[in-house]
This record gives sequence, structure tokens and C-alpha cells, in this order.
Amino acid sequence: MSTAFPRTGTRRALQGAAAGAVALGLLLWWLLPLGEEPPRGSITFSTGTPRGVYQEYGTLLRSELSRDMPDLKVRLMTSDGSQENVARVATGEADFTIAAADAVETYELNEGPGADGLRGVARLYDDYVHLVVPRDSGIDSVGDLRGRRVAIGLPHSGVRLIATRVLKAAGIDAQQDITPMSDGIDTGPARLRRGEIEAFFWSGGLPTDGLLGLAKKFEFRFVPIDADFVTELHRQGPATHHYRATSLPESAYGARGGATVPTMAVSNVLITRKDMDPELTEWVTRTVIKSRDGIGAHVHSAQLVDLRTAIYTDPLPLHDGARRYYRSVKP
Repeated sequence: MSTAFPRTGTRRALQGAAAGAVALGLLLWWLLPLGEEPPRGSITFSTGTPRGVYQEYGTLLRSELSRDMPDLKVRLMTSDGSQENVARVATGEADFTIAAADAVETYELNEGPGADGLRGVARLYDDYVHLVVPRDSGIDSVGDLRGRRVAIGLPHSGVRLIATRVLKAAGIDAQQDITPMSDGIDTGPARLRRGEIEAFFWSGGLPTDGLLGLAKKFEFRFVPIDADFVTELHRQGPATHHYRATSLPESAYGARGGATVPTMAVSNVLITRKDMDPELTEWVTRTVIKSRDGIGAHVHSAQLVDLRTAIYTDPLPLHDGARRYYRSVKP
């Protein structure tokens, strides 16, 4: 025997079903590809050093891109870091990369080859400056680095750029007043543990695997870089205005009850060139935004990628393909 439903209940059921269909449609619109045929071909993505966040993020993003664009081959290239990354994209050696905003603007100010063709895709997350010393070290300030063996990053890295500027703000010449070592996050932690260096600079997302690994074997701490210091840095030129004062939680590396240490941060930008195919760039932008939680489960800093702030790719204008995507999802 059939059951007769009251008219009011039927209307509500139909309204509920319609609302559900709309919600499902919006969800599918967000998740499904932009067009009928995903872009194909090949691109090169310049990442960073082993055990650094750029490399880990790039590897995970490649997997996400392959899901959305199965016929697109993504080749990863390791690099020294931001400075090399910017130059590679500007000159066509790579198609996409991540770079710190200060390194991007420095390249523009120096009128590097192809600088006027650089474009932004998305603001990603902030890098935090880490000045790392052994727990029992007598180094308590940047000024105490004078005469020490200090790793200031690989030659073409963003770390090298930042470390040189931080030292300068303390009145220290990176080439004359310390013994500079060209170590990145791949070699610096082990060399600190063995006593071959007395301190090292690192700029990366929180937390960075290379330091998480060190924390399991060796007690270290962070040297403060306070807000007044950042103000002094800002006097060095336009590119340094990308630095902002913040705090670095020692607990990010497993220190129980770890204090917060004053430091500075700089935003990272996903960049490409003006001549990159707009449709491909639109697809890449969409994948970056919608894969935030998936990548963020492995790279904590990637959880900070946000649709509302991704459009702020200063100092670069948005690529036309990226702008097309952001307009398509604007409320």
C-alpha cells in the first residue's frame, strides 16, 4: 500500500532536494576541471634544496597537478633557492617556481634578464627566518656572530640574501667579519651538530623537515631578531620592506613549553612568465588553491594558502590566467 505525504512535507522535500542539488553542483564546480580538455604537454618547476619546504611542496604539487592534468608532464629541478628560482623563470629555464618576495623584487631592481616578464600566480605562505645555534652556545644576538663560523646559505639562495642583510644591519660584513659557510638546510644542521659551524641561517616555512630531524638528535635554540632590528633592515632599500616582524615558536620543533622568539618573515609567491599559456596557468592556479588541505597535511605551512590572500602577489602583477581564475571564483 502506498503512503500519501502531506503537501507541505512534499514541498519541503522538493525544496531540500533542490538545495542539495545546488550544493552538489557548487561542490563539483569547485572540484572538477575548468574545461573539457585539460592542458597537456610539459612544464619545468624549480623547487629548492633537499629537506627544504620548496622541494617538499613542489613534489606534492606535482602529484596534485597530475591528477587534474594527467597529460601534463611536470619536471622538478632542485635549486639553491629563491634567487636561482627567480632567474630560472625569468630566463625561460623553468616555467613555474616559488620564490620569496624580497628575492623577486631584488631581481627586478637589479634589472635581471627577463625581469619585466615575471608574473605572479599565487601568494602561498610565509618564510620565517631561523638563526640557529647550539643550546649551550654563547651567541645570544646577531652581533655575537662576529668572528664566528656561520652558514649563510647557498650562493643563489634567498637565505644568502637575507643573512647578508641581517648581518649588515648588525654592522657585520658577511665576507670579512665572520667565516662564511655556504650551507643550506640540507647540510647545515649536521655540520652544526658536529661543531663544524657555530650558527646557521635558514629561511623557510614552519616547520622545516631539516630542523625537525635535527631536533631529534641535538639540542638547539633560536637567536632573536627583534622588531627594532627589522626596522633597521627596512632602511637598506625597497626590497627589504617585504620583511615583517613576527615570532618563531620553538614548540614548532618539539620543544616542550618552548618560548616564542622574535624574528622576521617574508611571503612566498608562486611565479611564472607573462608568456605562459593563460589556460594552463588558470588550471595550475586552481590546483594550487584546491589542493591546500591535501598538501597541508604533509607541509604544514601550505595550510596558510588562502583564496582571499592568494591574489596579493606583490611585487609582481598577476598573470592573466591566474586573474581569470580568481575572477571566476569571486563571490
